[in-house]
Amino acid sequence: MLENMRAFVSAVESESFSEAGRRLRLSANVVSHRIQMLEKHLGCRLFNRTTRRMSLTEQGRVFYENVTEALRLIEAAESNVSELGAMPRGALRVTASLHLGRRLVAPVAARYQEVHPQIDVRLRLSEHTIDLISESVDLALRMGAFEDSSMIMRKVARVERVTCASPAYLERAGVPRKPSDLSRHQCLLLRFAGAREFRWSLTDAGREVAVPVTGHLEADDGDVLTVWAMEGRGLVVKPRFEVADALAQGHLVPVMENHAPTPLTLGVLYPARQLVPLKVKDFADMLLEEGRRFLAAELARLGETLRA
Repeated sequence: MLENMRAFVSAVESESFSEAGRRLRLSANVVSHRIQMLEKHLGCRLFNRTTRRMSLTEQGRVFYENVTEALRLIEAAESNVSELGAMPRGALRVTASLHLGRRLVAPVAARYQEVHPQIDVRLRLSEHTIDLISESVDLALRMGAFEDSSMIMRKVARVERVTCASPAYLERAGVPRKPSDLSRHQCLLLRFAGAREFRWSLTDAGREVAVPVTGHLEADDGDVLTVWAMEGRGLVVKPRFEVADALAQGHLVPVMENHAPTPLTLGVLYPARQLVPLKVKDFADMLLEEGRRFLAAELARLGETLRA
């Protein structure tokens, strides 16, 4: 019955029996058969099926909402018991931003899988915030201010940010000296899902102020903003470690250093549960260690010290 439930959840999340079979290393016919057995056991249809698509019935939707958390608890219990005397196994779902995912999380994931060959690491990189619970993700590496009590947050480091632009842009548009000067500048804007206006959080006379900013260019990929800034298209606010090379080489120049952007926290997050899988804790340990080493190396180029 447990494998039938897993087949059902995989089919819902992949929206395809064939894709669910690929994820579970089964044929689409086996996935379909397992779901039929589950429907027979429950005495109801879980999917509406046509030749072109499938969709959840109302009973299927209710069952999915309840069974996913049950499977997480079972998986955590199985993982913790098996890992006491054997190699970790199963899927580990991890998410991060594009920049951190490419440069930090992907190498850690590859090394972790090499050490634990029975783990399947599934990495999702996106600038959009993924809901760990509804998307069945085990762990995330994020920067921000964390207040969600349903999550365990393990701090990697305090991340200093910098407002900067290319020398060519500053020569053409002038150097901003205070937050109010930004109204006369092109600001390169990071688009978040649902954002309707843009504000930069800066310090002014020891206070944190939210400064409205505008610009002709926006993107949901922070690396794109860095490229635009180096091309002389405007001002940008970036974590210092992300632009360490550009600052060290003079491609970007810091401005308004007396009105620095408020720092962020880089943290490893995972859902707060009674049973946290050991594979999640182990991966978080490796990510914390490698994350601090990575940031220290990046900041060393600027002669700065990591503040954990």
